[in-house]
This record gives sequence, structure tokens and C-alpha cells, in this order.
Amino acid sequence: MTFLAPERLWLLLVVPLLVVVYVVLQWRRRAYALRFTNLALLHRVAPRSPAWRRHLAAVLMLVTVGLLVTAFARPQAEVRVPRERATIVVTIDVSISMRADDVEPTRLEAAQEAAKGFVETLPDQFNVALVSFAGTANILVPPTTDRSALIRAIDGLELAESTATGEAIFTSLDALKQVPPDPDHPNDPAPARIVLLSDGFRNIGRPVEEGIAAAQRADVPIYTIAFGTPFGMVEIQGQRTPVPVDEVTMRRIAEATGGQAYTAVSGEELKEVYSDIGSSVGYTTEEQEITSHLVGYALITALVTALTSLFFLGRLP
Repeated sequence: MTFLAPERLWLLLVVPLLVVVYVVLQWRRRAYALRFTNLALLHRVAPRSPAWRRHLAAVLMLVTVGLLVTAFARPQAEVRVPRERATIVVTIDVSISMRADDVEPTRLEAAQEAAKGFVETLPDQFNVALVSFAGTANILVPPTTDRSALIRAIDGLELAESTATGEAIFTSLDALKQVPPDPDHPNDPAPARIVLLSDGFRNIGRPVEEGIAAAQRADVPIYTIAFGTPFGMVEIQGQRTPVPVDEVTMRRIAEATGGQAYTAVSGEELKEVYSDIGSSVGYTTEEQEITSHLVGYALITALVTALTSLFFLGRLP
């Protein structure tokens, strides 16, 4: 936390001063009571209440003063806020290997559930596109703020043969070209990210290296998710075929484009990955003044102080 007017924090010295004054007054009051009160009679007609009750209102009042002085110094803190405008392309591998059941119920079904959760947590003003790829890559939903259309498209994903990871990158970049212009800044490109989930090795289409170069030219980071375990198997033409995950290629894509590489071996891990990506691409941290927050807390403690004093002492402080 930083302060726009740090010199005002010297006023916090009032708090320990008030503590000293309060302690002195309590000591004097107790000395006076011991000098002039019949203690035996006092204990019979007015049993002592717990000491903490008598001091609680004073403690709360000191907290209130401390909060108000801190607010007076105009504090600033890093606050997590949605980005003003951005486009996310969610790119999902639908190759046959996504039928593997090493992730319950299958890789594809787990990916669908996690992707839907990811889309729903992004800021409402974001444009989101959906691209699927197997032997070819297709824009299923162009950039839109209509989350229901995206959810329906994710639910409708179907498996196909082969894995064209390079084509997936090129098609995702094409999807970004369909972003509606910002009416206030029509010539400014919107911040864009690609979130690419895949579980297998490229075996068709343009090389991944060409897709990386295209993303670098467009200055679009790619966040990759290598999804699945090393032990995945699918049945192809009556034979059980291993379908390991290509973590190396996914990491290379992310590192070369300025994104971040993730791995997930379960549906729950995938949801956590999407949540982390959402925090990274959907929000930013900014230094903002939080004076109003502290004033609000001070008002709450002042109210609690008044209620405490009325309840335990029968009077306002």
C-alpha cells in the first residue's frame, strides 16, 4: 500500500496518545473508587462486569480513529480490474485422441465443461471466439459477446481425424480479424489472446513453426494447455493405440509467442488452468486510491462502537 499524502500519517500518533490518556483516566477512576467506596457493599449490590466489556468500546473507537487517519492519507493499492477491451480465441483440439478416457469421462467432455466455465467467467465486455481443429481448423463462432452462442457451440464439438496444430494457430489469427471495431477507437487494435488446448502431436497441415511466426508478427500471445496423461489410449480400427500428450510443442508455442504454457491431467486441473488464464488475460492490476474503502470500514467500526457502548454500558461513547 502506498499513500498520496503520506505526511498525514503523522496523525496516527494521536492513537497511542489516546491510549495513554485512557489508561491514566482508568487508573485515576479506579484509585478514586478504592478510596471512597465500601467495596463489600459494592460487590453485593453491583457485581463487577467482565473487564473486557468496559474497554471494548474504547478499543473500537481507537480502531475507528486509526482507519480515518489512514484514509485521510489517501492510500493506494493494487486493485484487480477487468481489462477495458479484449478478444479471446478459445481453440480446442477435437482430434480422435480426445476420445481417450484417461481423463474422466473423456478428454473431450472434460475439455468442454472446463471451456464453458472459462467463457462464463470472462468479463462481459470481452469478445470471445471459438475455433476447433483436427485435420482442418474452423471458426465455429466469430468474436462475440454472446456467451450463449459460445456455450452451444462448445457443447456441439465433434471428433475428427488428424491434428493440424499449425492450422489451428492460423485460423485463430483469422478469427481475430473479425473483431468488431471499437467505435471510440476504430483504428486501435484490441488486446488479443489465443488459448489453445491440445492433447496430441501435429501430423498434418502447415508446420507449427509457421504458425508461431504468424502469431509473432501479429503480436498475439498464445496460452497453451497440454491436456491428458501419458497413458491415454483410444481404439482405432479395432486396436488400442496410445495417444500421449505433446507437452514440448505446446510449451514451445507459448514461450515463442509470449504466452504461458500449462499442463492438465484431469478435468479439475483443467478448470484450475482455465481459471488462472482467465485471471491473466481478463484482468489487470492497477494502482487505485482506496480512501472510500477505509472510510467505509471506519463507519462500520463507529457503528459497532456505538452499539457496543449502548449494549454493555447503557450509553453512547
